[in-house]
Amino acid sequence: MHILNIGILAHVDAGKTSLTERLLFDTGTIDLLGSVDTGSTQTDTDDIERRRGITIRSAVASFAVGALQVNLIDTPGHSDFIAEVERALGVLDGAILVLSAVEGVQAQTRVLMKTLRAMRLPTLIFVNKIDRAGARHDGLVADIRRKLAQQIIPMNTVRQAGSPDARAVANSLDDPDFHSRVAETLGENDDTLLAGLVAGAIPSGDRLLAGIRTQTAAGLLHPVFFGSAMTGQGVEALIGGISRLLPPVPGTEESRLPSPAPGTEKDGPRGTVFAIERGGTGEKIAYLRMHAGEVRARQRITSYRREADGGVSEENGQITALQVVGPARRDTRHLTAGNIAKVWGLPHIRVGDQIGSAYGLTGQPHFAPPTLETLARPKRAEQAALLHAALVNLADRDPLIHTRAVPGEGTSVVLYGEVQKEVIAETLFHDFGVEAVFEPSRTIYIERPVGAGEAYEEISRHGHNEFFATVGLRIEPAAGPGITFRREVERGSLPRPFHRAIEDAVRQTLGQGIYGWAVTDCAVTLTRTGYAPPISTAGDFRNLTPLVLMRALDTAGTRVYEPCHAFEVEVPSDGLSAVTAQLAALGADIRESYGDTETWSLRGDIPARQVPEFERHLPGLSHGEGVWWSRPYGDRRVSGPVPVRERSDGNPLNRKEYLRYLARRGTAR
Repeated sequence: MHILNIGILAHVDAGKTSLTERLLFDTGTIDLLGSVDTGSTQTDTDDIERRRGITIRSAVASFAVGALQVNLIDTPGHSDFIAEVERALGVLDGAILVLSAVEGVQAQTRVLMKTLRAMRLPTLIFVNKIDRAGARHDGLVADIRRKLAQQIIPMNTVRQAGSPDARAVANSLDDPDFHSRVAETLGENDDTLLAGLVAGAIPSGDRLLAGIRTQTAAGLLHPVFFGSAMTGQGVEALIGGISRLLPPVPGTEESRLPSPAPGTEKDGPRGTVFAIERGGTGEKIAYLRMHAGEVRARQRITSYRREADGGVSEENGQITALQVVGPARRDTRHLTAGNIAKVWGLPHIRVGDQIGSAYGLTGQPHFAPPTLETLARPKRAEQAALLHAALVNLADRDPLIHTRAVPGEGTSVVLYGEVQKEVIAETLFHDFGVEAVFEPSRTIYIERPVGAGEAYEEISRHGHNEFFATVGLRIEPAAGPGITFRREVERGSLPRPFHRAIEDAVRQTLGQGIYGWAVTDCAVTLTRTGYAPPISTAGDFRNLTPLVLMRALDTAGTRVYEPCHAFEVEVPSDGLSAVTAQLAALGADIRESYGDTETWSLRGDIPARQVPEFERHLPGLSHGEGVWWSRPYGDRRVSGPVPVRERSDGNPLNRKEYLRYLARRGTAR
């Protein structure tokens, strides 16, 4: 049996989960059609998901079409849970992008499609809700071409759109008009076909079908299916498209993975953890997609993780049990390449971890990182430790939610938006019994070094250095993202654990720069080392490194940058002046404008913190006709007063304060 792993992606309320139910029902996998409204769907199993009627965590369901097993991954639609979509993308062979025939192309739809096209991931488009009042067909096809992708082919046409009697009628290559449109579309990516068309040759229907398959599999063409998950209209055609147009393509999986780092082996078993759920007794259950090789129950494995600072960590463990997903769940002993299984026995595993090999583990996200931070405090002071532990537990499920303890304040949580904050609060209460109070969210900034700075401390017999360690470091700007750690000293100059302690401390220390924000886009070089056997310990190097590094960073200096959104706004011509003035007042940089006597479009970037303010003003400025779209994109240097974040690292910029901090922790000599 062939296996195909596909994801269903969409903006919120487009009908992803209802479509999943319909696919399972129409293929005979389930006997009763579930409903989002009643909380009876197969994939939204979490209590909070059922109460809110939205998907929060990725879930897997399977169905069979002939000899093809399709593993269907239902992902969240709300932009606050984009991290779940992020992790799912790495395990997919194809995707179904769902739109509403009523709401049409939304901001989230555009973000998703841009990512899918950049990955060249084979993608079908399903336009749902053709039976709802206000549903469109021709106008929506034009919008899809203009806003999502030029290369599309509508595989069916809607009759009586917007009524309960709406039906989807298949387009046939026997129709000369459709035949001609398909040939012209395929010719955009097929020079041989295009040359034949120019010469007056008429391609056969089989030739065009083969072209649709080939270009869809290559991510160049996107067939569009209209239908309704509620009535089932158009779903049979979609199932046919899944089985015929999204076949597993030999070599595709390997080609999507980046080149291995020098010295990294790609042979042997390799798989990715893309979701985690909790069992009845609280144990972790990991969803694992195998890319190569196989794993078995009782097998010992190594998992690899790309940390936020760019480093790679390893963890050893043993799989105690596994269950391969699928309609029949045929095998509970081993998981082979291409398939997905639920895996038990790995208590330290996290979403995004890769087992077997670090090959392809880049850590480079498809979507922008979260840009908001909030401070969580327990409603009852005695639950402070429990609250922090619960938030760390939640971060295991979503690696893009970072937490850090703020002494005397609470726990800082990094997130995408206010809905996510509400869901975290509900989860804390229902799953952990902790009531939390959240402060208003604020923007996360970053720091970059301005120049180069260097500092060192040597082992002293006169008490000038409280640690039995010599450390010298240089920090400077780097062209690439993240943190690069280098050595100008011989590896043998220190025992290996001491080298590791320095590098770990460097990456951890740069989580809080001169102004308290994470430092990025820099290179740190170890320039000097020394130790006093047998007195020196790894702790000496771990505790001394922050003092040396922050002194070097203080010499280099840093600038603070704030996250931005790329935006596009469409407004009626008579609202252009007011909208432009408001954007300028909020610090937007308008890079492009075009329009006619009726409508104008503006494109540019704007500080992320100003987006809600502009969205609030837009209806009044545009007579309720303005359309706004934005997505996180890049950053810009902060102008005006530099924002400062409270420190939680003992402040190694102040030696006395830092040593008192170590003494309180019991880590100083």
